Amino acid sequence: MVFKVEIDSFGNFRDNENRVITLRGINLAADSKLPASPPTPSHVSDNFFDGDNVSFVGRPFPLNEADVHLARIKSWGFNVIRYVYTWEALEHAGPGHYDDVFIQSTIAFLRKIKDCGFYVFMDPHQDVWSRFSGGSGAPMWTLYAAGLDPKAFAKTEAAIVQNTWPDPATFPRMSWATNYDRLACLTIFTMFWAGKDFAPKCIIDGQNIQDYLQGHFIDAIKYFAQQVYEDGDLGDDFILGWESINEPFRGFLGNRNLTVYPEYQKLQKYTSPTPFQAILLGAGRTLDIAVYDFGLLGAFKVGTQIVNVEGYSAWLPKDYDDSRYGWKRDPEWKLGECVWAQHGVWDLETDSILRPDYFLDAPDGTRLDGESWTETYFIDHWNKFADTIRSIRSETMLFCQTPVMAVPPNFVELGALRSRMVFTPHFYDGLTLIRKHWSRFWNVDVIGVLRGKYWSPLFALRFGETSIRNCLRDQLKSLKHEGVESFGIGVPCLMSEIGIPYDMNEKKAYVDGDYTVQIRALDANIYALEGAKLHHTYWVYSSCNSHKWGDHWNGEDLSLWSPSDVKHRISGSQYSYSLARSDSSLIAGKRYSFSDESQITDTVGSRAIEAFSRPFPLVTVGVPQEYGFDINNAVFSMELYADEEVASKLVPSEIHVPDFHYPNGDLQVEVSSGRWELDRPNQILRWWHDGGKQTIKIIGIRGAQIMKPEKNSYGDFCAICS
Repeated sequence: MVFKVEIDSFGNFRDNENRVITLRGINLAADSKLPASPPTPSHVSDNFFDGDNVSFVGRPFPLNEADVHLARIKSWGFNVIRYVYTWEALEHAGPGHYDDVFIQSTIAFLRKIKDCGFYVFMDPHQDVWSRFSGGSGAPMWTLYAAGLDPKAFAKTEAAIVQNTWPDPATFPRMSWATNYDRLACLTIFTMFWAGKDFAPKCIIDGQNIQDYLQGHFIDAIKYFAQQVYEDGDLGDDFILGWESINEPFRGFLGNRNLTVYPEYQKLQKYTSPTPFQAILLGAGRTLDIAVYDFGLLGAFKVGTQIVNVEGYSAWLPKDYDDSRYGWKRDPEWKLGECVWAQHGVWDLETDSILRPDYFLDAPDGTRLDGESWTETYFIDHWNKFADTIRSIRSETMLFCQTPVMAVPPNFVELGALRSRMVFTPHFYDGLTLIRKHWSRFWNVDVIGVLRGKYWSPLFALRFGETSIRNCLRDQLKSLKHEGVESFGIGVPCLMSEIGIPYDMNEKKAYVDGDYTVQIRALDANIYALEGAKLHHTYWVYSSCNSHKWGDHWNGEDLSLWSPSDVKHRISGSQYSYSLARSDSSLIAGKRYSFSDESQITDTVGSRAIEAFSRPFPLVTVGVPQEYGFDINNAVFSMELYADEEVASKLVPSEIHVPDFHYPNGDLQVEVSSGRWELDRPNQILRWWHDGGKQTIKIIGIRGAQIMKPEKNSYGDFCAICS
């Protein structure tokens, strides 16, 4: 059962007993980025451009499979789900044409989630704008509305899209994100945020393209939310709230000089045009473009490549029939010609740049460099979004996501702070994610580099696993502190995306079953989350994940569970999962023999479960001061300061205690006061304690054994016991 959650003046989530809630869960699901019918993973080209005639019914997975998947997630101890949906799923058929069948299927799915006892918040997901510009999110028709021709993106590299790549299996890994710095994304995000100021000629149905795009995006979410709440059974006790647009990107805004790489462009992989080169390529020019790879200290040039040899244009032709979607484009907006040439940014005759700093200042003189664009255009959009959601549900929480890794604008000073608000940043260990390799020996303080903490990136290097783990923790603490400075102490911080790639080291684990590096990487990230005391939702769960295609989206492979791991690790009724015995410093070597399918559901197919299935405080009578899990010894420790008033009500603190680490309830518990009991079926330890400073330590019996001199490690002991 879930209860309405309140937020106290110190930014703590509170339940109906006034206990502090720690939210820990998962994004559900990566599958929701892609249509279910026809099934169109990013490595399939068939019917790709028939984007109007798709259906997302059956996402994140078929309703009749929901019980199995949700039971698995619940068994991991998670209590919150970030529910992924896309604008495309709502409005793919054309402007104003909503998919009511999808909406009703989603409502049925949300009821299933509620029955399982989860909290939920809703994520309008996007990556590099749309599937048709290499990511997910917006419907295909939005690109046509912007005057772009998605069928020409492959030739012009206005976007690189795995669906249209000659051999999808060779699509450059993690290059999808470079689409943010290619023409399609640069253009449409600029139009979305600031079309009225920078593309005033772009009028469609009597509106500037900015109002047209933002209006349809917000109206689609409004329509969706109204339907979700219509029957009254999906209320604030279940749906915590609604999140703003995922990973907002600036487009061209704030660019000082279009002829060079902007200082904020940190990812360069594969071909990497400057903004002006991207504009020229889109206008049909053939150019020699620099090619980059990504290494220890960032991007480095490896050569050049000729792009757009055939001289294709990424803009819709002059004779394009706008009646397809029923809109009317203003005559001053000329199709068949680059919209930025039409606004005087460059000269079509000479291919020369006329205004390299066109996007640097707003018309009122506001300088948009750094992240100041968020103080104007992003905040304007946020206010519209927040007002719309609150017009439907006045007390729902508003989850605010600002640009990734950037300092958020000061919502207090800008008058944009709302009641019951939550800050939801994202964090990924970039070196591990992009290189698909976890190093115990070196990493980089990326946040420190971005904040100008070091005069040379060399000083941001961290060596040794302890230093790396502490560096990750300190980066998360820094992001949380920036949230306090921007939103105030009363706004909780929830890391709504964090995760690791499982296909590290050329997919070695899929061959030998040794997930040691994945466990190490994930444990380091969770150590950081615990050290920063952050609520979080892992990226991601994907029911369609496979060893060959990962999450079926752009080669990403971050799912905590995979059907391929089920198939590869079950032989008859036996499931064998072990780490390399040479790595004795991690919990490992567990072997299970399951007699029924329900037990298989909970564990088999879970990847690096040693790291993510760990104890954590569900609700506490007071605020946790610190807590964490020592994976080497199966020891969970927590210190909290208990509210005297709440403690006097004789309600317990509750801690998730997973069977994975404490099988058969084999544990020792040390408490500073009170009594405890273990609810094994629900994997919950309840602790009744006094007020004031309190401590608890939960020690796995196997973990306790390895502290004796004659034992080598918890992992070895587990292997011996099996």
